[in-house]
Amino acid sequence: MSIQRHGTTRRYSDSVVHNGTVYLVEVPSNLDGDIRAQTENLLAGIERLLAQAGSDKSRLLMVTVYLSDMADYDAMNAVWDAW
Repeated sequence: MSIQRHGTTRRYSDSVVHNGTVYLVEVPSNLDGDIRAQTENLLAGIERLLAQAGSDKSRLLMVTVYLSDMADYDAMNAVWDAW
C-alpha cells in the first residue's frame, strides 16, 4: 500500500494519506487571536490540507480538539457548528 505525504519537512508531514484515510494535525497560525479567530484559522487550514489530499470536510471520520481553556468551549463550538 502506498503512503502519500504532503508538506513534508525533515520531522513531519502536514498530512499523510494511507489506504484512503487522511491523517493530519493542524494548529492555528494566529495564536494571538481570540478563540473564534483561532478556530476559523484552524478550520481553514484543515480544509486546505484535506483538499490537498483530495478530500473535504464532508468525509471526516473523527476530530479531536484540544483547548487550553475550557472557558473557550462555547465560542469554539459556535465557529465549528457554523463550519
